Amino acid sequence: MILMMNSPLAQTAVGPEAQAPAEDTRTLGPTLDFMRVLWRVDHALQSASKKLEMESGITGPQRLVLRILSRYPGASAGELAELLHLHPSTLTGVLQRLQARNLIQRKADPSDARRALFALSTKGKRLAEVGDGAIDAAVRRVTELMQTESAATKALLTALASELEAQR
Repeated sequence: MILMMNSPLAQTAVGPEAQAPAEDTRTLGPTLDFMRVLWRVDHALQSASKKLEMESGITGPQRLVLRILSRYPGASAGELAELLHLHPSTLTGVLQRLQARNLIQRKADPSDARRALFALSTKGKRLAEVGDGAIDAAVRRVTELMQTESAATKALLTALASELEAQR
């Protein structure tokens, strides 16, 4: 889908004072055009994460873990990894950094001491409860304006992720 810069969605997504780059009208075919959009989203997420880290000291993925723990206190690393569709070892570094900054607390599971359960600290709760971050707000604006398309997009991206994971 190509957004025209004068469309309500484009104006809402970028803000009234922002200057959006001119739309690239060159076509590469459906597969490469789609990959180009994915690359653009990935780049925008990485940039927003770096900005968040400069402003608050935590990255986008770290904030996501805090937000999830605010909804699922006492989750294990395995449960968090499952929610995020990550391997637990990938999540270990994020959890260690959050724990080192006293944003989360790690406790042994009373029913299995080998398993750790995580919850937000008071400091972590404050960061998790802060209003929408830039990423959250952008996703909310777009999904509210494009409800039908967002459900289809979620299904498409889920299928793509499954296809890529099957190739590992």
